[in-house]
Amino acid sequence: MQITLGEKIMQLRQKQRLSQEAFGEALGVSRQAVSKWETGQAMPDIDKIVAISSIFGVSTDYLLKCDECDERSEKSQNSCGHPDNENHSPVEKEDPTTASNEGALWERLKKKIARLEYKSKTTVFGVPLVHIKLGRAKGVIAIGLSATGALSIGLLSIGPLSWGILSIGLLATGTFALGGISIGAVSAGILALGGVAFGVFTVGGVSIGMYSMGGCAIASKIAFGGYARGFIAIGDKVSGTYTWHIKDGIPESMREEIYKIICRELPNTPKFIVNIFK
Repeated sequence: MQITLGEKIMQLRQKQRLSQEAFGEALGVSRQAVSKWETGQAMPDIDKIVAISSIFGVSTDYLLKCDECDERSEKSQNSCGHPDNENHSPVEKEDPTTASNEGALWERLKKKIARLEYKSKTTVFGVPLVHIKLGRAKGVIAIGLSATGALSIGLLSIGPLSWGILSIGLLATGTFALGGISIGAVSAGILALGGVAFGVFTVGGVSIGMYSMGGCAIASKIAFGGYARGFIAIGDKVSGTYTWHIKDGIPESMREEIYKIICRELPNTPKFIVNIFK
C-alpha cells in the first residue's frame, strides 16, 4: 500500500511526539496548515519539505517519492529512499540541500523561543502583576533580558527594586547600579556601596561623595579611609583642611576633637555621622 506524503509527515510527527501546533510553530505555519498536509487537502511548499526533512532527519526523496518499490525488495533500500525493515533507516540517507536550510530553521526556532512568555491575567493599573519574557518584560513583577517593574530582574532592570547587570531603582543591585540605595561593582546613589561608589554617602574600595569611607575615600565634607581626602579627613594617609592620622582606631581624645570640629564647621552634618564621634 502506497503511503502519501501527508501520512509520512503525520507518522514522523507522532513518532517525535509533536503536536500539530508545536510542529507548525517550528515551521512557521499554522496548525490548520499541518492538518491539511496530513489529510491530503494541501501540499507543503518545497522550502517546507526541505525543513521537514531536516527536522526529522530524513531525505526529501523519502518524503516525496513513492514507496511501491518496498514491495519489490525487502532487503535493500529502494531508489526513492524508503527504508527496509532491518538494515536501513531514512536517517542514513542525507539530502545535500538540507544542510543549507538548517541555519534558517534554527533562526526561526530562536525567534519562536524569544516570543515565549508568561503574562498574568491579574493586572494593577493596566500592568500585568507578573510578566516573564526572554525579551522585554514589563509588570509589577518583571523578569526578562530587559525588565521594568516594581520588582525587576534582568540584564537591564528598572524599578523601585531592581537587580541586573545594569539596574536602576530606589534599591538597585547589580554590576552597575544606580538608585537611592545602590549596591554593585560600580554604584551611584544617595547611599552607594561598591567596588567604586559615587554618591552622597558612599562606602567602597574607591569611594567618592559628600561623606565617604573606603580604601580610597574622597569627599567634599568628611572622608575616612586608608587614603582620605576631604574638608575633614581621617585615615592612614590624609589630605584636607582638618586632618587626623590614625592606624589602630580613633583615640577618645581625638574623637572628642573631631566631634567639636564637625559641630562647628559642618553644623548640618547628619546626626548618624556626628554620633560616630560623640
